[in-house]
Amino acid sequence: MQELNNVISAYGAAWQETNPNRRLELLDQCFAGNGRYVDPTAALTGRDQLSEHIGEVLKDTQGRVELTSAPTSHHDVVHFTWHMVSPNGSIMVAGHDFIRLDADGKIGHLAGFFGDPTPLN
Repeated sequence: MQELNNVISAYGAAWQETNPNRRLELLDQCFAGNGRYVDPTAALTGRDQLSEHIGEVLKDTQGRVELTSAPTSHHDVVHFTWHMVSPNGSIMVAGHDFIRLDADGKIGHLAGFFGDPTPLN
């Protein structure tokens, strides 16, 4: 479990890192070289593309992403929650990430969702 916590911690830290070189170092620790990332606004492959995407989001929003739950997992699938905080401290968006780990224990595929699913009735 500690290895998983380290992977998720490095991933979360990458979403707060404005220095592109340091951000890429963090992604090297947690994201597979050919890892796939998808969310409602992006679909990309690899650490370089993810690092660039994170940099653009941080620049455009001036916010920071904070993890809001510990990871929960079974088999090679992981789920955790997060939110993006604006410079004034308000929550801009919250979401859920679902990850499939690769054979090395790094993020091989991440699907991010904004908000909670719409309740039935």
